[in-house]
Amino acid sequence: MDMSGKIKGVIPAVVTPFDRQRRLDLKALEKITAFLVEHGVHAIMPVGGTGEFPHLLREEKKDVVAAVAAAAKGKVPIVAGTAACSTQEVLLLSRDAVEAGADAVIVTAPYYFKLPEPALRRHYLEVAAGLDCPLVVYNNPLYTGNPMSPALMAELLGENRVVGVKQSSADMGQLVELLRLAPAGKSLCTGIDSQFYPALCVGAVGVYSTAAGVIPVQMVRLYDLYRDNRREEALALHLQLQALNKFLEYDPGYVAPAKEALNLMGLPGGYTRAPLPELSREEKSGIKKALKAIGAL
Repeated sequence: MDMSGKIKGVIPAVVTPFDRQRRLDLKALEKITAFLVEHGVHAIMPVGGTGEFPHLLREEKKDVVAAVAAAAKGKVPIVAGTAACSTQEVLLLSRDAVEAGADAVIVTAPYYFKLPEPALRRHYLEVAAGLDCPLVVYNNPLYTGNPMSPALMAELLGENRVVGVKQSSADMGQLVELLRLAPAGKSLCTGIDSQFYPALCVGAVGVYSTAAGVIPVQMVRLYDLYRDNRREEALALHLQLQALNKFLEYDPGYVAPAKEALNLMGLPGGYTRAPLPELSREEKSGIKKALKAIGAL
């Protein structure tokens, strides 16, 4: 299935809710997924960083994808995270995800070991060759420690199975260079909410978004305003949403703030799993103020 033209727009990275005992809460996840679909998102990414993939067992990852796919009811593509340190495990998790209902998988570079580009290239080529589903390359050098150059990502996009890239780098010049080098018709998105509007302006087709997993209405509106050529309104909204985005990026860590925001909005975001820290009283107050400032409370 060719997913290149279907993976675009606002793609929330959905949280994985846990109850007070830190058990997986699939009913809560189904409720959040239905909320996102109802409010117009264009695809959903489960089992990513926002979904606490390092804290999930193999069978839990499969259960999460199955719950999201069931709740989405085929209305939007499911792009499941299947990151792992080894090529073999990525293939194993990717096959699990497809069996559970994923339409595509998204894979970060391996982490922990420092790898040269030839090893990264070989990793992705072996994953692409071993899959029967579309693959999105995910460059997140801050978290993996293994940055991929725009030239390498553009080369990987030449593979039929590789349908897109999620580019999560603070250096927007890297995204611009990727857009210059990449073959036509591929899904090139930013993975940083505070880059959403500027990324659209330089040619990206969407965003993999923690914010959209909390405030899908506002993020979809921003995208629609841009596509309707109402650029000043889109920029104004983008700047307004930065009040919340600053909590959903790198400080104090985006998972707990996303869950706190959902809980404040009456949705079952639940708890984080150890060792992620709880938010301070001041951080919780700041998130509440940000939600009020953007009209989400």
